[in-house]
Amino acid sequence: MKKKSIGVYETTLLDGTKSFRASITFNKRHIALGSFDSESKASKVYKQAYEILHDPEYTIDKYKETDSIPFEKFITLINFRDKKMYIPNPIYLQNKYFEYYLSPSVVLKFDNEDLFYYSSHKIMQRGSHLFVADYGSQINIPSRYGIKNYAVEGRDYQFVNGDNTDYRYDNIIILNRYNGVQQFTHKGFIKYKAVIHVKSNYVIGKYDTENEAAIAYNKAADILIKNGIKKNYSLNYIEDLTAMDYADIYTKIEISDTVKNLKPV
Repeated sequence: MKKKSIGVYETTLLDGTKSFRASITFNKRHIALGSFDSESKASKVYKQAYEILHDPEYTIDKYKETDSIPFEKFITLINFRDKKMYIPNPIYLQNKYFEYYLSPSVVLKFDNEDLFYYSSHKIMQRGSHLFVADYGSQINIPSRYGIKNYAVEGRDYQFVNGDNTDYRYDNIIILNRYNGVQQFTHKGFIKYKAVIHVKSNYVIGKYDTENEAAIAYNKAADILIKNGIKKNYSLNYIEDLTAMDYADIYTKIEISDTVKNLKPV
């Protein structure tokens, strides 16, 4: 590897193409800035990284799309300069929480207890879908906070402050914890409706408690499978009931005749 401009090293890729790596050392930490196809690009990235690390006036809102340095590295360097903690992902530490920058305009917020996880798991975005790769699987970000894939904001969950980029635990309220269960208000009282999908949605029934609605969903799924409807329903697990209490509710709970009589088409 041959050294070129300050902070730039020339190397050769497996196919013989020249590549120029930029890196910088700050507070005894060696930081890789990336590989580039020309010495001039790598040198510009090094120079901007040096300015960021040594000029406290260089803040996040100063970033421009025309900057030489990649945006994620821009955030990483400013956080390292200000907070004295190097984090490879685009995270900026705040008091009691941190911000994860997907772009200059899309910033997610998390509690500090999630810092270890998101320091080592890169958040990716496909449309409105936010996910991380974890042991070969895609983990949906909302699902880590009890928000199911089919959940509807305002019906099944809500963000207390109205900010759907704020995933701090105190900001998320799960209204409907169970599959097929929807909370609603009737004459000033909270009730629960169980709904199951067989080509379209069918109401299983309306119940006084969340547990009853969740168990009604399970019972309806069992009936439909016995009727020959081949669908992989995700059943509800109710933690706060003993097996005996569950069985008692399961036996007594009423299911809509329409649902009980559904058959494969």
